[in-house]
Amino acid sequence: MLYVWFVIAGAFAGVCAGLFGVGGGMIIVPALVWIFTAYSFPPEVVTHLAVGTSLATIVVTSISSLTAHNKRSGVRWDIWRKMALGLVIGSLVGAGVADMIDGKALQAIIGVGALLVALKMLFLSNREQLDKPLPSAGTQFGAGTGIGLASSIFGIGGGSLTVPFLNWAGLTMKQSVGTSAACGLPIAIAGALGFAWFGQNTVDLPEGTIGFVHISGFLCISVISFIMAKVGAKLAYKLPAQTLKRAFGILLLFAGGQLLLSGVGVI
Repeated sequence: MLYVWFVIAGAFAGVCAGLFGVGGGMIIVPALVWIFTAYSFPPEVVTHLAVGTSLATIVVTSISSLTAHNKRSGVRWDIWRKMALGLVIGSLVGAGVADMIDGKALQAIIGVGALLVALKMLFLSNREQLDKPLPSAGTQFGAGTGIGLASSIFGIGGGSLTVPFLNWAGLTMKQSVGTSAACGLPIAIAGALGFAWFGQNTVDLPEGTIGFVHISGFLCISVISFIMAKVGAKLAYKLPAQTLKRAFGILLLFAGGQLLLSGVGVI
């Protein structure tokens, strides 16, 4: 039954990744926290294991999503190249920071992050600022570093941060979502490697893990999310984005609220 839950989480996360360029982490992390808790994993490692496994799955999801967007000329590789090193550095630092945070506190922090993303998706729109000159290479690198740092701690592909930045930088929404999907790849690779490394000497880890990465969870979620991300990317060009965005925001409100209340010991 454990594997069935992994497949369900991967399917939903994959569709969301393709639709919104969010990498699926905002779905995968809460789902894995609930799954690992339900199967009596040690509470001290549940959140870190959820984040590390989420980042590992986003490696596969982002490849699927960016490939689909790139076929529609939605990825600005010139900007990606300027942000990539910052994304990697920030993600590695973020993994180290997360390793020093208590599991329940990290869970509450992720809950707050999910709530903020939900409120943004429900009440704020990403405004296109076309014909605006691109920010300097240094600004793009700095933004990549900050986005990578936060994304690694939250276990996400960074789309909720990258898309608004790219909109502000003057890209169209199509290019912002596509480039965001591409930016999720260096975030996920560096973040997953960081969590695997920092978690390798942790006691009480369940069997079948490499550091804070659950291998069977990674494999199950990756396979189904890879398939469903392509479906999500196709739907992004056909369905009313505003309605989908609101539905996703409401889901995140529930997920973020539950993680926050659980992390602070209310439930």
